[in-house]
Amino acid sequence: MALETVALNQDEILDLHLNSNGVDTQKLINHPVGLFVLFFTEMWERFSYYGMRSLLVLFLVSEMSKGGWQWARPEALQLYAWYTGLAYFTPIIGGLIADRITGYRKAVILGAITMTLGHATMALEGVNSNLFYLGLFFLIAGNGLFKPNISSMVGKLYPPTSDKKDAAYTIFYMGINSGAFLGMLMCGYVGEKVGWHWGFGLAGVFMFFGMLQFYLGQKIFGVIGASINKTEKVEDPTEEVLPKKVVNQRLWVVAILSLFTIFFWMVFEQAGGSMTIFAKDYTLRNLTGGASTTFKWVDAALTIFPLVAVTVVLFTLALKIAKKYPATIFFTALSFLIIWGLAIWKVQKEFSSLNTEVPASWFGILNSFFIVTLAPFFSKLWETKFNPGGPVKFGMGLVFVGIGFAGLAYGGMDIARGASTAQVSMFWLIFAYFFHTVGELCVSPVGLSYVSKLAPAKLVGLMFGFWFTCTAIGNWLAGTTGGLIDQISSKYSISAFFLIFTFIPIVAGLIMFALNPLLRKWMNGVH
Repeated sequence: MALETVALNQDEILDLHLNSNGVDTQKLINHPVGLFVLFFTEMWERFSYYGMRSLLVLFLVSEMSKGGWQWARPEALQLYAWYTGLAYFTPIIGGLIADRITGYRKAVILGAITMTLGHATMALEGVNSNLFYLGLFFLIAGNGLFKPNISSMVGKLYPPTSDKKDAAYTIFYMGINSGAFLGMLMCGYVGEKVGWHWGFGLAGVFMFFGMLQFYLGQKIFGVIGASINKTEKVEDPTEEVLPKKVVNQRLWVVAILSLFTIFFWMVFEQAGGSMTIFAKDYTLRNLTGGASTTFKWVDAALTIFPLVAVTVVLFTLALKIAKKYPATIFFTALSFLIIWGLAIWKVQKEFSSLNTEVPASWFGILNSFFIVTLAPFFSKLWETKFNPGGPVKFGMGLVFVGIGFAGLAYGGMDIARGASTAQVSMFWLIFAYFFHTVGELCVSPVGLSYVSKLAPAKLVGLMFGFWFTCTAIGNWLAGTTGGLIDQISSKYSISAFFLIFTFIPIVAGLIMFALNPLLRKWMNGVH
């Protein structure tokens, strides 16, 4: 009975919070329906981001006869470095703009419109090559306005101390990965099989639908994110009053963890760069016989089942809000009809094809697939007795991502020095993405949690800014170091290239294990 009372009180507190902010109090799986409007908005934004990213390097290095620009690999990966690095840097600026000028909602809408323009101009790269660069600029600027502020709106739907907030972000995280999965699957397929500009344009179509369903459903959020919050801050009675020494030591822990994420993202984000090149030029992707048939069924399942899951979520949301917000449900449903049409067309096209060539961009979906599959296991694992502190989890994550590259290094051992093509088994890329995902689950969500727990309330925003700055640096380094693939593989071997990304994170992980006693002491009781 006591547990039921606590749960009821949490629900009552949430309802009071929603009512005081004019937010629709209807619930879906015990969460405000507004969360699921944000879920679908973020899902289509990540569809567009990862869909385009999966094509970027492939388009740049592909032959002109196939519609690409035939850039050298180092040049393509350098552009990739600047794009992904700036995409993670601009959210710091976008957060400040929303806080001081526009409010969250206007920033999200402006960001979504800007990114839609970015995808549209990239789709016109055949008309004028400068439109391609203009599109990248729009995408970077739009992402800066969109990304931090839609995440902030998720938090604002709940009281500061609500037990439901962690679960809300988990649901939202599933939206992120659903969008990333579908974007790489669909945009990658269309871009490689039909035409690059069609893939770039498809990403923009769904970004536009995401913006429309958010814009037309704004009333569901009441006053949350509608304008700048100029009210005086009220001190939270639950906030700890800590000695300056404790505060400083905890901030040092946040800084050290953030700096170590540079090593993680520098290696992990090879996914869109050197690993994509490995998939394109060094992996056996032309399948025959039983392997071809097996792939077609696996690909069909990976295409259809995630769509079924998110369609069920949309259907249950529609039952709740269709009468009050018909336009929002209409455009979201329309976007789903289009994506279902594309999915059925893709599956039929593959089954009717005599030759089976796995798209190079296809391997990118494995990360999102493994996250959705493994996240519940890790969530339960951290609730058991085996729940090491943040530094140990970071060390584990760094070691796991290194193990993934050890697999690629082993798989590429027989590739001749300086070879521009090879036929390595797909198994090694699947192996690498599995261990990279395990590493991500030990680092990314854990790191965000520790920043929020260790930083004092008045410095949380600043420390998140530092965290994302380190992420941006890691992304930039990923592209820059990935650009060395030709230089190192011609002088030594491609196996030696991947061994570099094996040793760097493993050494960093071992250093983190060694620092664990000191960092635990400096955390002063935070686990």
